[in-house]
Amino acid sequence: MPMAFTVTMMAWGAAEYAKELASVNQLGHTLEAIKWGTDYFIKAHPEPNVFWAQVGDGDSDHYCWERAEDMSTPRASYRIDTEHPGSDLAGETAAAMAAASIAFKPYNSSYSNLLLLHAKQLFSFGDHFRGPYDQSIKIAGPYYPCKNGYMDELLWASAWLFRATGDVQYLDYAVKNAASMGGTGVAVKEFSWNNKYAGLQVLLAKVLLEGKGDAHKSVLMRYKAKAEFFMCACLQKNKGYNVQMTPGGLLYVGDWNNMQFVSSSAFLVVVYSDYLRAANAPLNCPEAQLHPSNLISFAQSQADYILGKNPRAMSYLVGFGPNYPTRVHHRGASIVSKAVSPAPVRCLEGFESWFNREQRDPNILVGALVGGPDRNDRFIDERSNYEQTEPTTYNVAPLIGLFAKLHSMLRSSGKNND
Repeated sequence: MPMAFTVTMMAWGAAEYAKELASVNQLGHTLEAIKWGTDYFIKAHPEPNVFWAQVGDGDSDHYCWERAEDMSTPRASYRIDTEHPGSDLAGETAAAMAAASIAFKPYNSSYSNLLLLHAKQLFSFGDHFRGPYDQSIKIAGPYYPCKNGYMDELLWASAWLFRATGDVQYLDYAVKNAASMGGTGVAVKEFSWNNKYAGLQVLLAKVLLEGKGDAHKSVLMRYKAKAEFFMCACLQKNKGYNVQMTPGGLLYVGDWNNMQFVSSSAFLVVVYSDYLRAANAPLNCPEAQLHPSNLISFAQSQADYILGKNPRAMSYLVGFGPNYPTRVHHRGASIVSKAVSPAPVRCLEGFESWFNREQRDPNILVGALVGGPDRNDRFIDERSNYEQTEPTTYNVAPLIGLFAKLHSMLRSSGKNND
């Protein structure tokens, strides 16, 4: 689930900001990173109604602290199929494949078509054989549980398939099931690998803002209203129903890996600002009428905080700036590389010799976004403090599009010196 969401967010960034990424010679790297994930998904999807969902298990993997090259834990594999459904995982992977097909279409049409085929099959599989994946794969539950059901993933996948294909059957699906699956009934203040409603609502608001989907205008307006609830909540203009902020100005959803919500929310805000600008439309919040520039300013404030403009003057993007986390909760970063010490580091030896060290990491995990500070902007740079120092791929994936957009805007205004 987290890996599929990571790929979806990278692909969304590439689909929206290909020109901006190309202008700084990063589009090729972005597509390569996406393809690393989609190639894996293709291999994991050998039949229309079979998807290999997990390799290994969280219990044994967490028991050991060792380099990936020394991994000694069981590599048992688990799948979803017609008798063991996983609508959330199938739906999220379908969304990833559909979004990636858009990103690749101008550059590799045959690969784009292949991704679209897998996306359609996975969506059909998830829709026809329904159930949460963590009930079929019990061992996934303690680590990546399906907390809010699978309805958001199915709607999310249908929205991406409509954008990728233009086939109205997918828009019809999102409209027909809008109320029963929560698309127009759920107003949210977070966007994450486990809750796709805000992203779904933004995608379908785009359809309305572009003057499309007239036959479904009333339902699309309800989707747009929910998208704008999220925007107004982020920008603190929602009459008290806002996302909490730290004293230093960072969105705060929860102490454990709060940066995942910050990066994904800032990306959504900057994307929605583009949709509003293209439609020459304002954002009408309960407390104020806002304009695309207000959304951009807010997204930039979150990006600036991540990169060091905060009470601690710390960059939470590892390797960026003079002050960043140096004791990251990451096995590969915390254990000396095999190039330096080729002898295997065994399971518990990793804890004894490397995890518990007070010294800085021997390897800098450049580009990783850690969990970040708590609600009061406090941050403890300790390897054992996994709530704050653990990095994830779904933390950093939204930054590709967010940074590409902000960099482009600053450069065009003449304010960017880097």
